[in-house]
Amino acid sequence: MVLAQLSPPRPFAEQIVADTALMQQTLLPLASERIAAYIQLLAKWNRTYNLTAVRDVQDMRVRHVLDSLAVRPWIKPGGSLVDVGSGPGLPGILLALADATLDVTLIDSNLKMTRFAEAAVRTLSIDNVRVIRGRVEAIPASSYDQVISRAFATPSDFLKLTAHLARPGGEWLAMKGRQDHCKDDPALPSRFICRKTIPLVVPGLNAQRHLQIYQQEVAS
Repeated sequence: MVLAQLSPPRPFAEQIVADTALMQQTLLPLASERIAAYIQLLAKWNRTYNLTAVRDVQDMRVRHVLDSLAVRPWIKPGGSLVDVGSGPGLPGILLALADATLDVTLIDSNLKMTRFAEAAVRTLSIDNVRVIRGRVEAIPASSYDQVISRAFATPSDFLKLTAHLARPGGEWLAMKGRQDHCKDDPALPSRFICRKTIPLVVPGLNAQRHLQIYQQEVAS
């Protein structure tokens, strides 16, 4: 079932503004223009480097842009966010373009993905994004406000490999398809608890999307 209809056809950047409005979000025109430029750059590189299975830019608008921005209401404005297994910068670059106050770090071990992300940051002058090439478990301990990923198959793997990246009281955000009963998951690492599961509305997407938010219990 499609959760919301797309806006009528119009120039690409304007479509993004209209469709985010369907998600009850406000996106500045400049942000939408930069997001449109990012998608055009992604489509250009994708013809040579096979960065994503999504080929058509209108499909990218739904499956990459809107899918990524659906989590935006749960991203802390002005906070620090690390996107783990970010691929070509999804959702991290799109969240950074939507909110210039957000400090975003992308982590991925794939050379062609990080080269594209670096090129996008450089070409579009995205000052609030930095790219790290490496395996997440080898990244030094950090103190990000939030850790996000849509790349991991299971929340338990995501939490185990990124437990060292968030500050005390920080959050882990797992972007998922179908709803999992995360509060009853026996595979969760010690001290991790599932705070909530949120159904996401992605206009034009005929698939389930959910956001699961985790935190670590403070040791007494």
